[in-house]
Amino acid sequence: QPRLVESGGGLVQPGGSLRLSCVASGITLDSYVIGWFRQAPGKEREGVSCISSKGINSRHVDSVKGRFTISRDHAENAVYLQMNSLKPEDSGVYYCAAAWKPRPTICTVAPPNVIYDYWGQGTQVTVSS
Repeated sequence: QPRLVESGGGLVQPGGSLRLSCVASGITLDSYVIGWFRQAPGKEREGVSCISSKGINSRHVDSVKGRFTISRDHAENAVYLQMNSLKPEDSGVYYCAAAWKPRPTICTVAPPNVIYDYWGQGTQVTVSS
């Protein structure tokens, strides 16, 4: 059974950094578009970042450009979201998701251009002083 597990969330002060991990089992992430999404209380889920299958491209929503970086670790079958210069408005539950795309496929984040097949359970990020 395919499974995605997020980790790395926590409480951080404004201006701080966190690195979220999305580790897969049962699937090989290289053939998947991977997206990171977040949902704050009372708000709709929004796409934050994505990375294409086969490493063609990555995208970030405007509000995190220059602060967040998404990357793959093929050996670990994982995708990471490095978040720097965090702001209170970055708080929320962060989810990773995977869309099966064995052919090289670019990704877009807002709106997403793929339907995601698998989702993780989420990890809480709280940015507060």
